[in-house]
Amino acid sequence: MTDAETTERSDELADEDNGTEGATATGDDLEERLVAEGEIAGDYLEELLDLLDFDGDIDLDVEGDRAVVSIDGGGDLTKLVGRKGEVLDALQELTRLAVQQATGERSRLMLDVAGWRAGRRAELTEIGVAAAKRVLESGEPESLTPMTPFERKIVHDAVAKIDGVSSESEGAEPSRRVVVLKD
Repeated sequence: MTDAETTERSDELADEDNGTEGATATGDDLEERLVAEGEIAGDYLEELLDLLDFDGDIDLDVEGDRAVVSIDGGGDLTKLVGRKGEVLDALQELTRLAVQQATGERSRLMLDVAGWRAGRRAELTEIGVAAAKRVLESGEPESLTPMTPFERKIVHDAVAKIDGVSSESEGAEPSRRVVVLKD
């Protein structure tokens, strides 16, 4: 399991935990902390883009309980995504470490470059919905291809919105996959 997958798995588990650590913070405090995380991440990424001589616009946002940082713009940015998002995952982890170094707290920020992660999220949602429909029609379980924890969570979320089916993960990393089942 790569470090990025370990971090994503930790995030997946934290999502299931219903936020016991952050439960004491008020909504305003949480949003202020996430905005600060985004600003630290933005500064770090801006320096990195300057070092690489890449052009890109950095957008900061807060979605739920995460800071979201997006880099859009120049054509060179696809180099920061890499094969199957591997470079993007590594860059996200480095950015989280930069935020942790500055704040002393672990960050769960999400980084997207050139819209790759947003596009992948839409693609995985379609995969989950299509598999759920096939399972509803056939009644037979369907195993999907191996995915990262981040990818599996998106598929689980998509399947959970469809009545009559459920999903679970099976196998060990790096071959862990989603299985869609009829209820």
